[in-house]
Amino acid sequence: MKYFYYLLILLFITRAASAQDIDKIITKPYVDNLIKTLSSDDMQGRATFSPGIDKAATFIESEFKKIGLQPLSGASGYRQTFYKYQLVPSSSEVSLNGKAVDHSDILVLSNNSENVSFNATNSDGWIKLDTTKKFKAQLRPLLNSKKRQLILVDRKFAADFNQVKEYFAKGAAMDEKDLHQANPSAVVMVLASDTVAKEFNVSLKYNLKKLALFNVAGIIPGKSKAKELVVFSGHYDHLGFLKPVGQDSIANGADDDASGTTAMISLAKYYKKLNNNERTLIFVAFTAEEIGGYGSQYFSRQLNPDDVVAMFNIEMIGKESKFGKNTAFITGYEKSDFGKILQKNLEGTAFTFHPDPYTEQNLFYRSDNATLAALGVPAHTISTDQIDIDKLYHSVKDEYSTLDTENILATIRAIAKSAISIVNGVDTPTRIPKLPN
Repeated sequence: MKYFYYLLILLFITRAASAQDIDKIITKPYVDNLIKTLSSDDMQGRATFSPGIDKAATFIESEFKKIGLQPLSGASGYRQTFYKYQLVPSSSEVSLNGKAVDHSDILVLSNNSENVSFNATNSDGWIKLDTTKKFKAQLRPLLNSKKRQLILVDRKFAADFNQVKEYFAKGAAMDEKDLHQANPSAVVMVLASDTVAKEFNVSLKYNLKKLALFNVAGIIPGKSKAKELVVFSGHYDHLGFLKPVGQDSIANGADDDASGTTAMISLAKYYKKLNNNERTLIFVAFTAEEIGGYGSQYFSRQLNPDDVVAMFNIEMIGKESKFGKNTAFITGYEKSDFGKILQKNLEGTAFTFHPDPYTEQNLFYRSDNATLAALGVPAHTISTDQIDIDKLYHSVKDEYSTLDTENILATIRAIAKSAISIVNGVDTPTRIPKLPN
């Protein structure tokens, strides 16, 4: 009996010491400095391909260096650089039923060539959006279309049309293999009162640019299970400049996702201080999540998914979740026992993890965990955002002043504690069923 009580006391002391270590390592001033810097006006909203995202990458690199992370195997620095080709619009001309369409009423939804011309006789024709259905719901299948097609859009959708047009104004980004195809595709939307396209002509001209993108990644090598990988991630890009609200046009992205990137850096600091990880830990800030998830897709292709034991992707933890204080949700909770392991490690604490309450939003496959999850990795996103009512999401009002920093701190510490048995090689989450190719 005395031995039993001795074990309980020892366990209590160990947990208390661990909590104390977390409080000393992951401190409020440290977390505040990270998120304030990443979401400052100086970063100009961290848009992909912008000077602002370069500044953000440099800052993250400096933090990795202070922590003492190593570059990825074979890399000379923390930047994992890759390239995309951007087609920048030069001119877009459309005539419909013998009349030229005003440029403000033309939206090129997809295109993979510098020069594309088509008409009613050498294309996939035209369709008209259904006015009884939601605009964005009809948009999704068109984004993946490989057709050359004209889409008529009723003027009742003008607000939605203009919002999407602003998003696509900078042109498409793609891989080199997608360029110079024998039969280039293009989906062109026209805001018009016409209900039938008896005849039409489309002529698109673009300038091609080769642009560098870069994830920022570092590792803490494992000990006895070094070939087994645990990934901690957040995306550090955002939207850059948006339509001004008053005098403010910078989309600072404090919650989305400076909060998640801050968590990833803080966890790197914590586990480096502990220095007891049996598995190799990778910490990565992804680029280009907001324009297609290109950063996480490239990163995932550099790994053997069978080597990745788990992925903790952290996205928007800046506000209290719908479950109340000291709570967060995990996307795809039911797809593996990842969440159950994390909750087991939090027994005796006030913090709880919950299944994703927003399954209709398809969040599991909308963030940077998606590529590895599709390959069978227990890759999940942890968040606290009330996405169904968050009015600051993707707006210029997503600033540091709107965040609950205590919520951020509590969530980071909870992740640090809950991941420990996975980091130390004790627990291995079950695999997620692979998606068909």
